[in-house]
Amino acid sequence: MAEKFDAIVVGAGPAGNAAAYTLAKAGLNILQLERGETPGTKNVQGAILYADALERMIPDFRDDAPLERHIIEQRMWILDDRSFIGTNYRSDDFNSERPNRYTILRAPFDKWFSSKVKAVGGLVICETTVTELIKEGNKVIGVRTDRLGDDIYADVVILADGVNSLLATKSGFHKEIEAQNVALAVKEIHFMPQEVVESRFNIKGDEGVVIEIAGTVTHGMVGTAFLYTNKESITLGIGCMVSDFKNGNITPYAMLEELKAHPAIAPLLEGGEMKEYAAHLIPEGGYKAVPQLFGEGWMLVGDSAGLVNAVHREGSNLAMTSGRLAAETVITLKAAGLPCSAANLTRYKAAMDESFVMKDLRKYRELPGILHNNPHFFSVYPELLNRAAHTMLIVDGEDKHSKEKAIRKSFVQRRSLWGLMGDAYRMWRATR
Repeated sequence: MAEKFDAIVVGAGPAGNAAAYTLAKAGLNILQLERGETPGTKNVQGAILYADALERMIPDFRDDAPLERHIIEQRMWILDDRSFIGTNYRSDDFNSERPNRYTILRAPFDKWFSSKVKAVGGLVICETTVTELIKEGNKVIGVRTDRLGDDIYADVVILADGVNSLLATKSGFHKEIEAQNVALAVKEIHFMPQEVVESRFNIKGDEGVVIEIAGTVTHGMVGTAFLYTNKESITLGIGCMVSDFKNGNITPYAMLEELKAHPAIAPLLEGGEMKEYAAHLIPEGGYKAVPQLFGEGWMLVGDSAGLVNAVHREGSNLAMTSGRLAAETVITLKAAGLPCSAANLTRYKAAMDESFVMKDLRKYRELPGILHNNPHFFSVYPELLNRAAHTMLIVDGEDKHSKEKAIRKSFVQRRSLWGLMGDAYRMWRATR
């Protein structure tokens, strides 16, 4: 093993693999360390892959990447206890030669991405935990691990070790993540024959459907649920902020069981065999919770940097983009013969600020706080909207004008006129 590398990447998820691949492809001498037995070992859950972020690095990834289904239909459901109201968008335009979104299973996908890192010359070592960063003054100069023996040195260390990055916290790069800025999500994968999946969701071949879910199922807590179709399985999950779980009276697993029993969800899972269960943390504090992204000899990417757009449920594209931009910053500095000092690594922050990543997070910067302070968005409004739909669809001899009047009255009674106006203003202000 070389005594010193151009860069060390800690973690082999989407962000770490993107950084390692970009660096190695440019000819830099890099080391990637992963604590799992193989990349993806710790990940059993399904996820969504956004093609654009990966295509910018590996244009032909569709040739051999372990993709499940390309998404042709997006559903958005708002649940009360017995029903849902929602919208669908489905388009045959998504059946193109280069689909935009896919469902994936993280374990095989991460392993595939890591194989690409090795193919372009990256050195990947698994079953190795980085226990601490080596510093010279305030500058990071390498890492210390639990099994490789000697200290390992590098010009820069890129941390892609997940939302609960102990290295970043231990080294003082950011504080321990606060409970109100992180969600705990639980997921299950229910296996069933491919033809059953396709019949239930009116799809064929490699087509897929995604359902994003909000409503009373989260018991007034800030959170959402989701359902993804895979080739021969369905991924179902739900997540809420850790701070809400701490103060609530229901466990994540119990909440998932309630979701599975909902009249809108149960028929979609019927006959399936649940084989995989996972729980993991997701940084959903948004723009205001993003820590310092760089310093003397180090950078943060992906979940380690809190880069998740919870509003649109985007994570893998933010992770891969941040990993690529961090790597491109190092490549540029190396080509110019410049050190990876904090002053020079400001280029990474500048690139991030110009990317969709920070622009989108900045757009929704007020939303986390508004949702935390207005739990009725997850309880009162789902009930009112579903009841309004039920009232209008029941044909019982009552005229529609009277029904509309009753619906308006129910909204005012639950929220008051000023409350409704205030809610509308707050949501407009948080999403404009």
